[in-house]
Amino acid sequence: MAKATQDFTAAFKDIMGAFPVDTKAMEGMFKNQTVLSEKMSAVAIDAAQKSTDLSAKWTQDTLKKVSDIAAAKAEPADYAKSMTDFFTGYAEGAAEHMAAFAEIAKKAQTESLELMLAAGKDFSEEATAAAKKATTEMTAAAKKAAAK
Repeated sequence: MAKATQDFTAAFKDIMGAFPVDTKAMEGMFKNQTVLSEKMSAVAIDAAQKSTDLSAKWTQDTLKKVSDIAAAKAEPADYAKSMTDFFTGYAEGAAEHMAAFAEIAKKAQTESLELMLAAGKDFSEEATAAAKKATTEMTAAAKKAAAK
């Protein structure tokens, strides 16, 4: 004859009740993470937009200079001069544009670092508060269990 299986539902309910889970803290951490993610995305999108704008401007400048080269010249020496002017201008423009790209990257890096530092501080404060609350609840649960 088979023995009846013991029902552990009540035992697990008591165990889980002794270790309460603070869903509010979990919700708060999730909300904070989504806010941080939104801010980090805004930094990345802003940097991408500025980089795209800069690339488009650089392309337009280059195409204008190429059209100057392609224009018909009266003298053969004018072709050499226009090529020299093009390469000189392109080199100067490249240096300026690369410096502008570096500034965009620097700004994005600074903003990202500031966001991460602020998030770390907030996380530390929340973790400390959650640990204090958990300690208080565990102490109360232990006292309650010892009193039984």
